[in-house]
Amino acid sequence: MKKYTAAVVGTGRIGWTLGYDKKREQPASHVMALKKNRRIKLVAGVDINPSALAAFHKKNPLVRAYPSLDELYKNFSPDILVVAVNEDAHLSVALDAISRSPKLLVLEKPVALNLKEAGKIKAAAKKFGVPILVNHERRFAYDYNLAAAYLKKIGALQSISAKLFSGMKLYDPAAEESGAYSLLHDGTHLVDIVLFLLESLGGGSDERLPLRKPLVTGVYRDPKNKKVFRELCAHYSTKLCPEVSLFMSGRSRFFGFELDVVGTEGRVCIGNGYAKFYKRFESSLYTGFYSLSRDKTVVLPKKTGYFANMVQNAVDFLDGRRPLKSTLQTGINALAVLEEIKAAIIG
Repeated sequence: MKKYTAAVVGTGRIGWTLGYDKKREQPASHVMALKKNRRIKLVAGVDINPSALAAFHKKNPLVRAYPSLDELYKNFSPDILVVAVNEDAHLSVALDAISRSPKLLVLEKPVALNLKEAGKIKAAAKKFGVPILVNHERRFAYDYNLAAAYLKKIGALQSISAKLFSGMKLYDPAAEESGAYSLLHDGTHLVDIVLFLLESLGGGSDERLPLRKPLVTGVYRDPKNKKVFRELCAHYSTKLCPEVSLFMSGRSRFFGFELDVVGTEGRVCIGNGYAKFYKRFESSLYTGFYSLSRDKTVVLPKKTGYFANMVQNAVDFLDGRRPLKSTLQTGINALAVLEEIKAAIIG
């Protein structure tokens, strides 16, 4: 059985430490997911933060620890290189990683701070012939894939309502260079999963919420700083669905993520920790009418497998058995939507 070597650049939360969160479905970090896959050997962790690197190495003594990619490549040339650094370091680290020509680069979302930087990553990937898998995790989750398959049973789409609730500022111009605002940090997941659902129905370029100015309503600015945005709703219309709304709040005192997809014959409601599927049945309330009722034939998975499935997709791709389910281009598509929403609110 062929094994692939892997190294993780960035031993912070998504890179490593979320693997110890007892409330999350595990594995919940790149390191833990790679270590649990029997086809992969994790050979190294890389981090410029000495204390983070030391903590990582203490817990993973059999995995080498390096302060830079230069030091890593003096000893290893891993098949899979994971870039799990903060958004503001994506461009520099990704370009450096791509220049090393790994067989596969796994890049954390969002792909970059903006489309200009994403374009540089795309150009470098083409130059060095490096395929890129972007960790938009819901594309790999069993529950969202079940939802995507179920859309074919609910008739013609009438509306998609996607909602994100967070306490992080939705957009702050002071955070442009760090990417520390919810529109980018969390909004990338919301937009990407909507695009994924449309793709599952055979959506082409017209269904990817193409670059154009959306109708933005419900804009709420921070009372203390009018340049900071806390809430908005962006509306689109596609050939597959006449109403696609993306509601994002950065003034909630809780975190929430949910989608409600309504068709002419059914409905799918899915979010963090739940998935509900409805079909058209003869109404028990009104004679001669039909109502939507829970479809009891749908068996929900006990685990979503979101991180483990992402890593398995990497293995299957390297084996030549499967295409990548989340590519650099799909990541750029999501980023493009976020940029047009931002342009609509700030002018």
